[in-house]
Amino acid sequence: MLRASIGISILAVIVVLAHSEPAVAQSTPGRDLAVVSWGGSYTRSQMLAYVKPFRAESGKWVRMETYNGGLKEIREQVESANITWDVVDFELADLIKGCREGLLEKIDHSRLPAGADGTPASEDFISGAFTDCGVGQVIWATVVGYDTTKVGKKPPTKLADFFDVKAYPGKRGLRRDPRIVLEWALMADGVNPDKVYATLESDDGLKRAFSVLNRIRRHIVWWQTGTEPVSLLESGDVVMTSVWNGRMYRPIVEQSKSFSILWDGQIWDIDSWGIVKGTDNLNESLAFVRFATDTKQLAEQTKYIPYGPARKSSMALVGEKVKAMLPTAHMANALPTNAQWWATHHAELSEKFERWYRGGGSPLSGTAR
Repeated sequence: MLRASIGISILAVIVVLAHSEPAVAQSTPGRDLAVVSWGGSYTRSQMLAYVKPFRAESGKWVRMETYNGGLKEIREQVESANITWDVVDFELADLIKGCREGLLEKIDHSRLPAGADGTPASEDFISGAFTDCGVGQVIWATVVGYDTTKVGKKPPTKLADFFDVKAYPGKRGLRRDPRIVLEWALMADGVNPDKVYATLESDDGLKRAFSVLNRIRRHIVWWQTGTEPVSLLESGDVVMTSVWNGRMYRPIVEQSKSFSILWDGQIWDIDSWGIVKGTDNLNESLAFVRFATDTKQLAEQTKYIPYGPARKSSMALVGEKVKAMLPTAHMANALPTNAQWWATHHAELSEKFERWYRGGGSPLSGTAR
């Protein structure tokens, strides 16, 4: 975001690619394969499920780096022809936008191996997992995480409770990005999930969303990196926060902290592997993507973080306890992220959102749609 059989090594795959695709760039001897992800328990799960096994099987050293999402670093690397990243974990909207801008390599999905049960890759991956420049790996969700000791005897049961600081006093954590924030504001105000993006298309819809946010504006603690929400709960700086569901697994299940998840209104998405355009590690990058998205490795990741595997055949290998923590087990009133919509509108709405965040006038002023 691979093995064709147990008997085929990654080295063999690379050799075949080198002979069958002579036009691709060859790797520079000595440069490590750089895989970039989001840090914290998520990167830990990828290290254990993908990177270490790939190192052992291929003999190729892989280093992991972290980033906060977006395309800024990748755009700078491609434009300067100074590429130091190879395989990157993308949110779907950024993947689509990066592909449109020519920042990413195209991927031939027909080269992906069949599932462990023999199902062709084209049928085994969930809908939406294949894009021109990416291969889906996990389904994750943004949810509300909260401290059970600070919400009274009646815990929150609906998304609207997140925006109700009278019934549930205390600070709220939100990611400093219009995505999720605007959808949640409308859903909490009574907009049905299937009407959210159509509502955001209008100025009246945007006004409605920002009006809801204004109710809790002075109560918001903004975060930007994936490790921050749990830290905010642990420090007591917030009572509730938006958080990626997988980040709550270790605190709740392994560390027995007094935290819980409110699944109502969860917004789910697909994270995918993409490859930076012009990398001199293209063959090894393709080999890593194939390895990391096979049936076994995707199921292996769920042992360390509860994100749903993008292959259907992987579910047979997922433990029952983990299945209950996957976003796919809590789909009532859930909203799938419209990645295509955000790929088109994110830049514009980020400008409006930042204007609102800074308090410098109406968020709807400036360039009209």
